This record gives sequence, C-alpha cells and structure tokens, in this order.
Amino acid sequence: MNKYLFPVYAVVLGILIVVITKQRKNLYTKLLLSFSGAFLLALTLFDLLPEVYEHLEAKTTGLFIMCGILLQIILEFFSKGAEHGHVHIHKTETAFPWLLFISLCLHSFLEGFPIHQHNDMVYGVLIHKIPIAALISAFLLQSNFSKIQVFSFLIVFTLMTPLGTYISNATNINADYITMINAVVIGIFFHISTTILFESSEGHKFNLSKLIAIILGVGIAYII
Repeated sequence: MNKYLFPVYAVVLGILIVVITKQRKNLYTKLLLSFSGAFLLALTLFDLLPEVYEHLEAKTTGLFIMCGILLQIILEFFSKGAEHGHVHIHKTETAFPWLLFISLCLHSFLEGFPIHQHNDMVYGVLIHKIPIAALISAFLLQSNFSKIQVFSFLIVFTLMTPLGTYISNATNINADYITMINAVVIGIFFHISTTILFESSEGHKFNLSKLIAIILGVGIAYII
C-alpha cells in the first residue's frame, strides 16, 4: 500500500511546508532539491537501470533512455522546468496554466511506473516530489487562480503517480512494454536529476552545503 501512498504523502508534506513557512523558495528548499536530485539519480543507477538492462537488449535500452531524455526536454518546453524546481506563474495571471498542468501530470504519471512492491524507487519519487510539490503549491497559492482551480490542480497532480503505479502493477500490460516505459522514465530521471545537480549556485557557503546534501543523497541511496 505504501507504494501508492508515499507519493501522496510527499505532495501533502510539500503543501504543509508552504503553509507553515509561508515562503516561496528558501535555502532549505534548495538544499532539499539538491538532496532529492542526488538521491533520485543514485537510486536510478543502483536499482532501476540494472533491472531494465537485464530485460532489454542493451542498444534498445539506450534508445528508450534517450527517448525519455528527449520527452522530458519537450515537457519542460511547456512546464518551463517545474519538474526540477523552476515554476513560473505570475501573480497577476488569471488564465489557468493548462500546459503546465498537463506536462506535470504526464511526468507524474510516468514516474509511477517503475514503482512496485519490492522496489526502493518509491523512496526516490517520495523525496523528489516533496520540494517540487512545495514550490508548485507556493506559486499556486500566491496566484490569482480560484481556490477550486488550485485545489483541483493539486488533487489531480497528487493522484497521477499512484495511477501510474496502479496501471503498471495491476493491469495486464505486457511486461516488455512496462520495461520499455521504465527505460523512458530512466531518461526522464536522468535529465531532471542532472539538471538539479549541475545547476549553478551563488555563494561558496551554499555550494558547500549543496555538495554535502548531494553526498548524503548518494550515500543514503546506496545504503538502502
């Protein structure tokens, strides 16, 4: 059951962080984002990548991973990088951001596919979604969108990852197709996590804190 609930907990926790701190983006959010990027990348390399290569031919696997990277680049054309912490919604904007909504939901739906009963990827998705949910929630709550629009956005966004997990685990989709989708998701995770890690930061103090957060992310992912 946790494989369905953990991504939901992540979004709820992200919203609570925003409500409690009443801040859009601070040092701790940035450090959590760095930690989540390292943690997600390490889990992908340690757990998901070997599993996919075990079931698919090597060159085919590489092709689908590249497709995932290209897909994420296309999604970010519409979301403007919200998947790795860049949310651009103007406070004066009143038109509902459908492109952002659709791209984020598709991303969340796909990241649910690699999660199954005995898979640590659920922890990677959990940690990844907390800062992203916090940033998205902060911008939505500070916007001029109606409460119904904001609530609907967050509810659908929250449910998309469990939906992807359910379809992957409880339907009769051919296992080879699931493995191909997982390879695409690896490409998505690679692009998001490396973008977070290689993003330039101002100030030597923050760079040191970011380095520590990255090392912790990789170390914890290796231990579990």
